[in-house]
Amino acid sequence: MLTIHAADLLLTAVPGAEPVPGGAVAVAGDRVAALGPYEELAAAHPGARVRRWPGVLAPGLRQERAAWLLEHAYHPDLREYAELGDAMLTGDRLAALELSENRRSGSVRRGLQLMLRHGTTAVTGPFGDPVLSTAVARSGLRVLPGPAAPGAPDLDPLCGVRELAAAVAAPLSVGARADLAAFDVPDEAGLLARGAGGCMVTVLAGRLVFRGR
Repeated sequence: MLTIHAADLLLTAVPGAEPVPGGAVAVAGDRVAALGPYEELAAAHPGARVRRWPGVLAPGLRQERAAWLLEHAYHPDLREYAELGDAMLTGDRLAALELSENRRSGSVRRGLQLMLRHGTTAVTGPFGDPVLSTAVARSGLRVLPGPAAPGAPDLDPLCGVRELAAAVAAPLSVGARADLAAFDVPDEAGLLARGAGGCMVTVLAGRLVFRGR
C-alpha cells in the first residue's frame, strides 16, 4: 500500500530547492514514489494511507560518529538507570564497567536505537568489529563510506552543522530510498537550533521504525 507522509513543511535538502509548505512524501515499498504539496499527492493517490506529522518533514540524517558512539561508549539499559543513570558512559566511567560480550552487544543495540530516535537513517562506516557490523546490518541503517567526524561524540547528527544538507544521508527525490524523519520544529532554522532531539518519527526504507508520540 502506498503511504503519504505529510507535514507542515517539507525540506528535501536538494541544493537550491525551496521548502514546500504543507508538503508530503508518497512512499511505495522502500522507495519515494512522489513528493510535493499534500493536496496534489492526495488527489493523485486517493487510496493511499495518510500519516500526518506536525512540524518539518526532512530526509533521514547521517551519523558520522557512529563507530565511536557504539565502540567507545556504553548505553545503559533501563534497568540500569538507578545505578548508572540514563546518559551514555565514556572515559573512566566506561573503563570501570565489567563488560561481558552480551552486555556490550546490548549497549550497541541500544546505541543504534538511540540513533533512530534522532532521525538517523545512515551511518559512516565500515565497521571492522563483528559485534558492530552485525548489529548495524540488522538495524537496516545504510552504511556510507567516509571518515569519522572530528570533535566530541554526540548522538545528534546535527551537532555543529550549519545547514541540513550537510547532515542528510541523501536528499529526498523520486526513486530514492524512503529514508525520512519528522521533527517538532517550524523550519530549517528551528531544526538546526534545536537539533535532532526533537525527532518525532523516523522512517527507514519505508518502515516506521521510531515514533515518539
